[in-house]
Amino acid sequence: METIDYPHFVTEIPGPKARKILAQDEKYISPSYTRSYPLVIEKGEGVVVTDVDGNRFLDFTSGIAVCSTGHSHPAVVEAIRRQAGKFLHMSGTDFYYEAQSTLAEKICRIAGFREELRVFYGNSGAEAIEAALKLVRYHSRRPLVLSFMGAFHGRTMGALSLSASKMVHEKGFAPLVPGVTHVPYGYCYRCPYNLTYPECDIHCVKWIKDDLFKRVIPPEEVAAVFVEPIQGEGGYVVPPPEFHKRLQSLCQEYGILYVADEIQSGMGRTGKMFAFQNFGVEPDLFTLAKGIASGMPLGVMVAKKEIMNWGPGSHASTFGGNPVSCEAAIATIDLIENGLMQNAAVMGAYLMEQLRELQKSHRLIGDVRGMGLMVGIELVTDREKKTKAIEERNRAVQLAFDRGLLLLGCGENSLRLIPALLVSRPEIDKGLSILDEVLTELEK
Repeated sequence: METIDYPHFVTEIPGPKARKILAQDEKYISPSYTRSYPLVIEKGEGVVVTDVDGNRFLDFTSGIAVCSTGHSHPAVVEAIRRQAGKFLHMSGTDFYYEAQSTLAEKICRIAGFREELRVFYGNSGAEAIEAALKLVRYHSRRPLVLSFMGAFHGRTMGALSLSASKMVHEKGFAPLVPGVTHVPYGYCYRCPYNLTYPECDIHCVKWIKDDLFKRVIPPEEVAAVFVEPIQGEGGYVVPPPEFHKRLQSLCQEYGILYVADEIQSGMGRTGKMFAFQNFGVEPDLFTLAKGIASGMPLGVMVAKKEIMNWGPGSHASTFGGNPVSCEAAIATIDLIENGLMQNAAVMGAYLMEQLRELQKSHRLIGDVRGMGLMVGIELVTDREKKTKAIEERNRAVQLAFDRGLLLLGCGENSLRLIPALLVSRPEIDKGLSILDEVLTELEK
């Protein structure tokens, strides 16, 4: 059995070097950033990060699901170095270089659609969403869109208008982009209609047709529905198996475009290349970012050929599809296809199994859910009433950090476990051991 020697501390946390940088950060950096704990990273390798004082942490955040192949995977680093030695930038919106079209071909191939696809490049998930929002309106000539309660699509104005995750994201920024209506997501643990699956017959989708489209919104004026196959920031919510098929069927009935936000759930994280593949649907458009380039900035919007019918100059991005980022993404896809996606499926199943065992001995764990290595734990103070353990969740993140495990929250009261796709069983066991200690302390 493999043994690991991390987490490992050599100073107090934060240490002297970290404190100096934290003070500098406080003086010069925007206060809008959200930091959960005082980690000042110096280097990373696999699922281990080392801070500036030499303390090592086990990372179950992978840079918010960005470092899909682990920190500084040698194959990705080599691809970056190779391209950086040739040229750094030439703006693919005005010029040509091979990496853009090679990566686009790979993305279209791994999507596995029957129809031809086209690719648009930006720099981030929010930019990919903005591109999708513009395209659905341009193509359909319809003004309205639907999104979901609990959704998070980004913080730029269009993406923010589609989001409904946290009030703080929107406070002070009104008016937002008009024409967006939010509807309840398929959140079975907290069904907004107080129904039970499967007897509910996916009422959350039926309600859109039977109520919303009859009372509030003319469906013929709806350009698209934006949906996360698995909600990310909203709490790692996995909808019922039929949810997406029913939703897509509804879209097809009224000529509405179905847009899948795969920014957090895509690139092998759920055990399949894209999360929508777990639900047996093919979206009209989908967006990618985060894990696609192992840490390099890249956002991608993919659409069926007949939908991406805008002309030259309609939309572009100076830095989108940067050659270094594209080469990193090509190397990332190769790694995901050749072992990491399978590891995510196997290790994810093991992680879920062990968490459900842990649930038996910890009253704070109300629900365990996820696919692959996209796993959420919803904490409650009362399992019967499902009372949200908001303060306990926040303390859990801090207590885990104090013990050397990096976690992040999602939703109001859930923890997310999103280690890199190369995580090993001993590393999962170590992380769960720390989580067990944290929950034990919280339940005293």
